[in-house]
Amino acid sequence: MDSGLAALLGAAVGSATTLGAAIVNGRAQARTQHAQWSRRHRRDAYAAYLGALHDRDIAMDAVLDALRPDAPDLSDVDEKTGRFVTLAREVHRAAEIVILEGPAPLADAAERVTHASGDLSHVVRRMAANARAGDTTHKAEDTVLAAERQAILYRAIKDFRLAARGAIDRTD
Repeated sequence: MDSGLAALLGAAVGSATTLGAAIVNGRAQARTQHAQWSRRHRRDAYAAYLGALHDRDIAMDAVLDALRPDAPDLSDVDEKTGRFVTLAREVHRAAEIVILEGPAPLADAAERVTHASGDLSHVVRRMAANARAGDTTHKAEDTVLAAERQAILYRAIKDFRLAARGAIDRTD
């Protein structure tokens, strides 16, 4: 074989090998970048949801504090309830993104938070209605029930947080 042909053949094999390696590396890099993007996107969705939950929970605490006196200031209760409702809508909006982003176990954890939040909200709505009616007969038991439901809600949020951490770690 002539040396020029051997050099040309060697260059062709080297070029093909380099091109193949570049394609493989490019695909691996694209997968890595996509995984990082997905992880960051999920983390941002989970963080937004947890932030919305935090803001809503502070508003719920304010409503409960406004209902504590024997004769609560109903305009204050209404104002704080309005803020709570606005923030609850933000939580639902953030939850939709979490549910879309998945994975399914995390969506289930978010649903448990929603259920626990609804149970607590039901008690608080009843407390506010009783305050408007001037009925204090169930105030003590409703206050205890609200505290129990709040503890259940906080456990559900903690479970969501742990599930979110696990989901983020698995997308690496």
